[in-house]
Formats: sequence, C-alpha cells, structure tokens
Amino acid sequence: MARRSGGESVLHKHLRILDAFEPQRPELTLTEIIEVTGLAPSSAHRLVSELQQEGLLERSPERRYRLGTRLWEYASRTPGALGLRELARPWLDAVHVRVRQHTQLAVLRGLEVLFIDRQSTRDAVVNATLIGGRIPLPLSSSGIVLLAHAEPELVERVIATGWPHMTDDTPKDGSELQRILRLAHAHGYAVCDGYIHEQSRGIAVPVMGAYGEPVAALGVVVARNDTSPLGIVELLKGAAHGISQALASTEIGIQPLLTTSRASLEYFATLDERDEEHQSMHRERRVGGARPHP
Repeated sequence: MARRSGGESVLHKHLRILDAFEPQRPELTLTEIIEVTGLAPSSAHRLVSELQQEGLLERSPERRYRLGTRLWEYASRTPGALGLRELARPWLDAVHVRVRQHTQLAVLRGLEVLFIDRQSTRDAVVNATLIGGRIPLPLSSSGIVLLAHAEPELVERVIATGWPHMTDDTPKDGSELQRILRLAHAHGYAVCDGYIHEQSRGIAVPVMGAYGEPVAALGVVVARNDTSPLGIVELLKGAAHGISQALASTEIGIQPLLTTSRASLEYFATLDERDEEHQSMHRERRVGGARPHP
C-alpha cells in the first residue's frame, strides 16, 4: 500500500476525507474538506477527484460534495450490520409500538457505540442518536451494556481516553464508570438518567450471540421521571432474546443478509445455483484451454 514519508497510507487519507462527512454536515465544499481533514490543498483536490470518479463521493451543481451511493451499495452487502438490522427489525418495531418514544439498535465500534437502526415518534423526548451516528460508550445506555461485557483492556482504553461531560449526571471519572459497568453486568441492563440530556432516560439491554457474547444493544430513550424502568427492561429483554434466537437460526448463504418471504429465498437459491453452474463452466474452459494440443 502506497505511503507518504510520514507513514500515512493513501487509503487512510481517503478515509480521512470520507470521515469528514457527518450527519450534522452531510455536504462540504473542497475548502471545508481541507479544513476538516488538515490535508494539503493539492492532495485533497486529487483525493477528492479520485473518490468522485469511483462513486464514493458525489458533487452537486453548487460544487458541494456528499457521500456517494456506492458506499450505500457496500453497506447494503455487509452481513454484520444489514443481517442484524433485518433480523432485529420486527422486534424493534414491537418494542416501539409499546414505548412510542425512541427505540434503537446499536453495535460496538472502537471506543464508541454505532447506531444501526432507530424508530422514533415526533413528540418523543430529546435523543442525540442518529442512524449511522456514533456516541462515546460512557454516554449511552447502549454503550454501557456493551462495555459492561467487554474485555478489561477496552474499559481501560475508554477510561484513559476520557469522554465529554454533557451534564452533571454524566459519569465523572473511571471509578464511577466502573461502578456503573459492574451494576449493568450484574443486572443485565443499564438505566442512564440524564447522561446527555437532563430530561432523557436511556434504558438498554445486550443482545447475545451464539457464544454468549454481546453482539448488539437494544435500547430506548424515554422521558426521565420517577417511574420504575423494570417494565421496559422486561420488554427489552424479551425482544433481545427474540433477536438472539433469530441470529442463531440463520442459515449459511443469503439468509443472513435479509429477511424476506420463503418464495423469495427459494428464488435467490436458484440464482445461486445458476451462478455456481456458470462459474463451474468457466473453470472447465480455463482448465481445458490450458491443456497442450495433441
């Protein structure tokens, strides 16, 4: 992989440009890209042009750039996010019908929690999460339950790195965070009152994989009040168990990628068989073509 003298790969510089686009700033001019990334103007211009040529960036008539639909194509083929999101959607919907606030599905990504799906109502309480958005692990109930089951090394990295203190209720230091994590691990859920917004309460439970490891977090954001959270906790635990069972029952092939009708799955299976026959014919031709003439 090509690298500059400072050791940064060309790929990493491309990713720096893509990372510059966030939900709060979905479109950027070239000047803004340079300011956000810190890249030299000449390098930024060249890299942006390459990304645009490959469909990873798109430019509007106003000469503003945004992420290209080719990225969406790649994301739509990702079993780790799409399969989980598809399988969890019926359970997410079931929780949302009962709660009628914010219901969300999240996964662990580095020192942050990444939200891959969410349902909301217009009159719901304040919520800082967006689909495709990230939040530091200690600020979210979803992040707390995921971190509560993580390796000690990750907890140490989170504490060493630190996190923003949004309100007086945000965990203040490593000792308080570790106490919160112990409770979340012991109880199997987390309740976070006012960590980001004083009037909001986050409640989340882990979604366990086949080997007893958390693969995601299912949570809600509701109004903060004196009501016991245990009713919502039981609702979330039941839905998380349903998601875990759905994950355990998926088959090898296209099934992990989407949830659809049986007839549709049978149709996709015939396409897989045809593709395998087509590839087999090509292999036979290549082998036959490689043989010496008699």
